[in-house]
Amino acid sequence: MRSCIVLLSVLLASVLSEDVKDRESLLVQINSGLVRGYKDPKNDIFVFNGIPYATAPTGTGRFKGPLPPPAWMSIFEAVDDRTICPQINLTGFIPDTKIMKEDCLVANVYVPKTQKRNLPVVVYIHGGGFLLGFGTLLTPKELVSSQTVLAVTFNYRLGAHGFLCLGTKDVPGNAGMKDQVALLRWVRKNIAGFGGNPNDVTLAGYSAGSSSVDLLMLSKMAEGLFHKVIPESGASTSPFSMQVDPIQNAKEYAKLIDIENVDDILEMEKSFKKVSYEVLQSGNLLNRKDFTFLFAPCVERDSGQEMFLTDDPVNILKRSDFPKLPMLYGFAQMEGLLLMENFDLWKKDMNENFANFLPANLKFKSEEEKVLTANKIRKFYFGDSEVDNNAILQYIDYRSDGYFTCPTMRVVNHLVKAGHSEIYLYEYSYTDEFSPVVPYTNIRGAPHCAQSEAVLDGFDPSFSKQYSFTDDFVSMKSLMRELWGNFIKNGKPAASGTPMWPAAGLNGSPHMALKKDPEIKGALLEERCLFWNEIYDSHYKFSEPPQRSLRQNTEL
Repeated sequence: MRSCIVLLSVLLASVLSEDVKDRESLLVQINSGLVRGYKDPKNDIFVFNGIPYATAPTGTGRFKGPLPPPAWMSIFEAVDDRTICPQINLTGFIPDTKIMKEDCLVANVYVPKTQKRNLPVVVYIHGGGFLLGFGTLLTPKELVSSQTVLAVTFNYRLGAHGFLCLGTKDVPGNAGMKDQVALLRWVRKNIAGFGGNPNDVTLAGYSAGSSSVDLLMLSKMAEGLFHKVIPESGASTSPFSMQVDPIQNAKEYAKLIDIENVDDILEMEKSFKKVSYEVLQSGNLLNRKDFTFLFAPCVERDSGQEMFLTDDPVNILKRSDFPKLPMLYGFAQMEGLLLMENFDLWKKDMNENFANFLPANLKFKSEEEKVLTANKIRKFYFGDSEVDNNAILQYIDYRSDGYFTCPTMRVVNHLVKAGHSEIYLYEYSYTDEFSPVVPYTNIRGAPHCAQSEAVLDGFDPSFSKQYSFTDDFVSMKSLMRELWGNFIKNGKPAASGTPMWPAAGLNGSPHMALKKDPEIKGALLEERCLFWNEIYDSHYKFSEPPQRSLRQNTEL
């Protein structure tokens, strides 16, 4: 039964800041009750922050799917942009203004100031490796005001809280993905009240949010809840996007947070249920060598509940068992700049044992086969040279191709073979004087999710670091918003002054080179990604549901 919040909106109204009280407001009726948002001080839009779209379960059910949202009888003042889900408190990432809460499943709605109704809707899923992030990390205010579309961002459960996967009744797995489905169901039921069209929803996301979009496209649980997709720098076949061995990952993380009994899954599950959220999120998983962050979506074991994913993404793609939705798909030129600080820590080990740096979703018949494959990959990227400061660009290519670029191209090939004919593929390579310089070089590159920062408003304004924009970048942001906006509205990325953008075929040909002067080019990263296709054709490790002993199967 849904709880009824009577006093919540009254309490929120009592702490409204004076500048908010003086702003123009918009009152909307949703299923839970009346909700009021306020006009943004800089953009011609109304912003609704912190609307509960579901309820995170607590206690022994903390790892289950979400519960229905609360209801209220008085007006809910949608002004709280502070709530985020429990996560590792990475220095410099989370602003001091944010507050981690167990019940963190809130949505933010951005509505253009217009009399028009039935507007196209874009739902953005934040990134952060399934470990970090929150709905307001990047905001879509300029996109909404310039393109007259309606946008939604939101929080979902992260790390072990969202992605511990034991295949049991209480820890079935994919809680964070089920949060995302709950958000889409909330949009279907409520977005018309804000002026949006529930039958014209584009699902977009960056980094882990991009991988989420890819996976939601393959999930029967999410089918019919969106109509176009924009995955930005992340794919369902990325090694960080799926757990290939959820039980082993759970054991590894349990040891990391000092849970002792990991050999008995029943006892390990009890321990995970008991630890505090601070302990549950205390393990740092950002410096792994195997292209994963340990926790991610999983193939579920049937525990009698609604399941998000029942098979490996590659199998679903090969069966063509998914809707063929218009797709705007791509990545930035130097995705491998992500976690660049690890290079100096790892280069010695890369020279001594490159096999330690292979993607986790590869399998080998023997250690000898693994070493031979590792040497083949090392030679492809580094030749006969040492992995040292002179090889930094090759290192970036290797990390780019392992995490993001070639997994994306593998998905494109699967989609095309399955008959998908509306994939608009791109590589974003715009740089200027504020773009990061590659260490040990004077070369600038477009880093991980650079295209997302071009389309959206940049980092949450509560971050202390301020960013400067060149005139060229302001123009590039305007172009990107026009391209993305037209895709959201029409399913075709188009903008004045750019060439016609044809759909992609096999090996990513053609694709759009998004730079200062965009142009259509042929196959995208063909040599590098064909090389990886050969590796994965021989060594792909399919994700499987959690496996347990016979005793544990009978007890659970």
